[in-house]
Amino acid sequence: MLCFLLSVLVLSCSNSSSNSGESSTVTSISGAGATFPYPYYNIVFRDYMRQQGNITVNYGAIGSGGGIRSLRDRSVDFGASDAFLNEKEIASMNGEVIHIATCLGGVVMAYTLKGVDSLRLTGPLIADIYLGKIKKWNDPRLVAENPAIKLPDLDITPVYRSDGSGTTYNFSDYLCVVSPEWKEIMGKGKALKWEAGIAAKGNPGVAGIVQQTEGAIGYIGSEYALTLKLPTAKLKNRAGRYVDATLESISAAANVELPDDMRATITDSGDPNAYPMSLFTWILVYRDQKYDNRTVEDASQLVDLLQYVISPNGQKVAAQINYAPLPPQALEKNRQLISKINYGGAAIVSGNLSEATDSTNTVLK
Repeated sequence: MLCFLLSVLVLSCSNSSSNSGESSTVTSISGAGATFPYPYYNIVFRDYMRQQGNITVNYGAIGSGGGIRSLRDRSVDFGASDAFLNEKEIASMNGEVIHIATCLGGVVMAYTLKGVDSLRLTGPLIADIYLGKIKKWNDPRLVAENPAIKLPDLDITPVYRSDGSGTTYNFSDYLCVVSPEWKEIMGKGKALKWEAGIAAKGNPGVAGIVQQTEGAIGYIGSEYALTLKLPTAKLKNRAGRYVDATLESISAAANVELPDDMRATITDSGDPNAYPMSLFTWILVYRDQKYDNRTVEDASQLVDLLQYVISPNGQKVAAQINYAPLPPQALEKNRQLISKINYGGAAIVSGNLSEATDSTNTVLK
């Protein structure tokens, strides 16, 4: 399974339409970005292609930072990120970008430690491991948190992302909340200057090193840990409970009032049942789709794809492969955002341009 995940990290991205062997036109939609939701996108995009019959959706899982750059360069139809755009990034995009949340997930601390299958961790302990202050598994602070476990006299090997990553952003955002020292020294971001550990590319890269290295620990998307059957630590949430990353605990983290633009963090939720490192992941698109050589049909098909992802069938896929489906509040806000996507001022509804009038008073249909 690991080989499969690694093999699909980079797929071809094409934004052109081409003809099949017959006379029918095949539309191509291209995207790039986060590795965290790739297993979900792999299946939901495949299902959409099967349903449509004449659509190809190519997705390159190159990391959230790469997805944002690709959208900014307009080399793809959509970007994907586990971190919403900050104000500086928004200003750099040369056009208004809409965030469509696609599912919820958790960042888990996966580890390989012989004989230990029920590790407990807190945010401050994780911070000190990655700051290089806790170097051994039998450090007194780890032992105190895990009194029922015999932790070995073994070096800890922290593993982190080498690429710009929304997973890193959410991981560091959580640690900024729970560790003042982390906030001062490391801060939060998609890429950081690490104090300790070894680097790996993508969620699959981190998962692979952890799986192969006795004493290693790394932050990855929960789906990768489940797929590879890696043990993960229970994390102490704000209510003082030790919580696993499950669909229920991740969904509980979203029990907050969400902003209309869906640029929301659900880190360290106050819900007593919440997993503390939970997150939304987003598809990013330009609100006005009339740019470069894009056609009305390109814009229409992209809207159809987004609507399918948040449809009951699309969200059912998320639950089947251990991502939490979106709550009703998020789905409704997504629908409102999708309705704002336009082509030169003409609204796109259900994949078809409405009889709205653009800035030149021309009706686009």
